[in-house]
Amino acid sequence: MRTIVFDSGPVITLAMNDLLWVLPELKKRFLGDFLISHDVKNEIVDRPLLSKKYKFEAVRILNLIEEGGLKVYPEDLRKKTEILMELANNMFFAKGRPIILVQRAEIESLALANAVNADAVAIDERTTRQILENPKKLAALLERKMRTPVAYNGAVYREFQKEVGKINVIRSVDLVTIAYELGLLNRYLFKPELKKTLLEGVLWGVKLNGCSVSMEEINDIMKIEGF
Repeated sequence: MRTIVFDSGPVITLAMNDLLWVLPELKKRFLGDFLISHDVKNEIVDRPLLSKKYKFEAVRILNLIEEGGLKVYPEDLRKKTEILMELANNMFFAKGRPIILVQRAEIESLALANAVNADAVAIDERTTRQILENPKKLAALLERKMRTPVAYNGAVYREFQKEVGKINVIRSVDLVTIAYELGLLNRYLFKPELKKTLLEGVLWGVKLNGCSVSMEEINDIMKIEGF
């Protein structure tokens, strides 16, 4: 069975842009499962339901789960999650101390992706993606942000890579671009000449609501789509 695992970020980003409805449509075309872990459900549904600010988004996400647009993986991932968290949070050091970079829900998503041999994991947060894809670049970014030398432990990264396996990463910006290409967003096109405005609007919408995507990347997507 083909599978995409979702971290909290992309689901929240889509909810904040009133685009949760695209997930069931994308799932139909993907012909596979869209999975979340228990910790992710806790982060995007259970805790927000107890709040006031994000209660409405949580209700809509819960409805999506109930209708099968997202499935909660039933098995226990604690052991693998703990291993990955220990490695990820001991990969970079500043002033002789480890830099705590990742939270449990996002790492549990990686553990889930490994457990089901997922086709991809959807992550909007830059840090986790760079740990997976380019840890040396992340070390340089941390140095600039913290204004102090940052040491990167390559041996720990290799062990982390071994534990997590090969994972393809996508973001909410990729999901909405695919939705645009499939014509799913045409419901918002009351005039054909607004196609450029529609695409630009949805790309900036996800950027400003949590997706780590640069202005240059948005411009590149616009060019690829013919604008």
